[in-house]
Amino acid sequence: MIGIPLILKAPASPVRLETNLLLAPIAGWCELAWRVTVRELGGVGLACTDLLSPQGLLCSSETSYDLARTNDLDRPVGMQLYGSDPGLLAEGAGWCAEHGATVVDINMGCPVDKVCKRNGGSMLMCHLPNTFAIFEAVRAALPPHIPLTAKMRLGWDESAYVNGVACDLAVGLCERGAALITVHGRTTEQRFKGECRREGIKRVVDAVADATGRYDGTESGGVPVVGNGDIKTPEDAVSMILETGCAGVMIGRGSFANPWIFREAWALQRGVDPITVAPTEDERLDAVLRYFERMIEFRGEHHAMHVIRQKISWLGRSINGGHCRPLKDAVRESGSPAEVRGAIESWRSSIQVGAPDPV
Repeated sequence: MIGIPLILKAPASPVRLETNLLLAPIAGWCELAWRVTVRELGGVGLACTDLLSPQGLLCSSETSYDLARTNDLDRPVGMQLYGSDPGLLAEGAGWCAEHGATVVDINMGCPVDKVCKRNGGSMLMCHLPNTFAIFEAVRAALPPHIPLTAKMRLGWDESAYVNGVACDLAVGLCERGAALITVHGRTTEQRFKGECRREGIKRVVDAVADATGRYDGTESGGVPVVGNGDIKTPEDAVSMILETGCAGVMIGRGSFANPWIFREAWALQRGVDPITVAPTEDERLDAVLRYFERMIEFRGEHHAMHVIRQKISWLGRSINGGHCRPLKDAVRESGSPAEVRGAIESWRSSIQVGAPDPV
């Protein structure tokens, strides 16, 4: 079934999302300014923070605080923790609950060495009894109104995939109170190479459905499983749901150049042509400006200038069909926020007066 919003069950009361589309926690992208900007464009049911170190949160690390920063426009928000120490993760979950988290997630899928070498991320898929103990400790530390979720991969390697480790982990977590499972359709060894293996996601969906009941959009239905990986278009999101039976889709890199993908994918699920909700050129430029201004507001001019110079290449892919090299060059060469604003407005004027499309 498509077009069904997600319900995340918690011991006290469920959290109801407006859609079944989630903004993924991707390092370097999912800070507050980006989350709020993408939410504003429509279609996002839940947005997630970057990976948060419980040690960093508890020691008042400025970096961790910046990654966890949220506000009233950033709701509902999932805060994602990583690590392997049950006590620290439980304390970190408590910190998240006190600082605005709607949902807490434990990362069990990150393939990055610096995370895995500390037995976090994907390493949690290698020692299931320990991982279940961690999950139980975190669930016990959370207030009953906050759902606990997990994000995983299809296993560490091909052997784990064949042996159904992801299915065993997902079912075990659901038996211990998981409100939602997100599955990226690759193993850790694959990292981001090759294609997302939808058949592997379907195996997890079916295993969770057999154990908890098939998710049907009601409080009495089973635990929802969300598919993740290679979602680049609204059509990709719908086909992921239809091919795997997953309840929703998490989108990360597919939103970098097209943050409107959420509203377009939600429209398509409801039988509306995505073209009818596609942004105008003015809306595309306005989104870049608002993102930039929010970075200044939340983290200062120096941070905003550094990030916008890096990300204008991605953001520019949706402007004028990707043919906006003069705009991208002007933003990269800007020396101040005023020059960034001027570059964007100059580009807007050149398009509106009917000049030939620059390349």
